[in-house]
Amino acid sequence: MEYSNLIHEMILEHLRKRLSREYKEISVNKPAEKKAEYRGHYPDMILGNHGMILAILEVETAESITEKQAENWEKLSGLGVKLILMVPKDMKVKVTDLLWAKGLMTKVSLGTYEIAITMP
Repeated sequence: MEYSNLIHEMILEHLRKRLSREYKEISVNKPAEKKAEYRGHYPDMILGNHGMILAILEVETAESITEKQAENWEKLSGLGVKLILMVPKDMKVKVTDLLWAKGLMTKVSLGTYEIAITMP
């Protein structure tokens, strides 16, 4: 498995566990899988409660943050539910610039992650 795919899956699993307190219905689409659909799209995670979809979530790695991916965010942000982007902490400025350029900054919630390894 490629390094960025491994990080992507680790972050997805961590978020699934963490968000399970707030959302009782969580569907996850791993890379190259299309199990859970929302209005013709397959976001990384679909979050809902009581049969209602409340948000969709996309996890990005440093390699996946591109102008082309920003076009995908634009499509997802227009689906009528909250779009949450999880990006590496050191890429937040680049993502913010892309969101402003596409006019999406007010339509997207932006979260960050970082992997920290401490040695004794």
